[in-house]
Amino acid sequence: MITGPPWLLVAQEELRRGVKEFPGEADNPRIIEYHDATNGGFTDDEVPWCSSFVNWSMEQCNVSRTVSARARSWLGWGCSISHPPIGAVTILQRGGGVQPGPEVIKAPGHVGFYVGLADDENLLLLGGNQGNAVNVRAYPLARVLGYRWPS
Repeated sequence: MITGPPWLLVAQEELRRGVKEFPGEADNPRIIEYHDATNGGFTDDEVPWCSSFVNWSMEQCNVSRTVSARARSWLGWGCSISHPPIGAVTILQRGGGVQPGPEVIKAPGHVGFYVGLADDENLLLLGGNQGNAVNVRAYPLARVLGYRWPS
């Protein structure tokens, strides 16, 4: 059981519910609810929804949010922190190879909630659209663009 700030408890409940994309043409209505927390206007579960999930989780707790479907939009939210507590919003580069730094908000990215370290080189994120589901997954620390906390 993960403990932490209220938005993390909301996210943990979605993990418990087993939220994931529906196969084929069908769309999971819960993921559409996540999208409704952003200004993206998306109506299907095939559109990247990691930022929608973080926005929705924050909205459930009346915490400020970016209202953007872009993962890197979180780089301008709250305050930057260097040592993340459990529940910190964590923004990552998406994919391999050379990528722009955190100053390029429109570049690909991924966002989720920090829940700990997997080992010396990987952190654990509770997030949405991780393998098309809400889950906890390990990501390389080298991909971290920033950690944020509500201001």
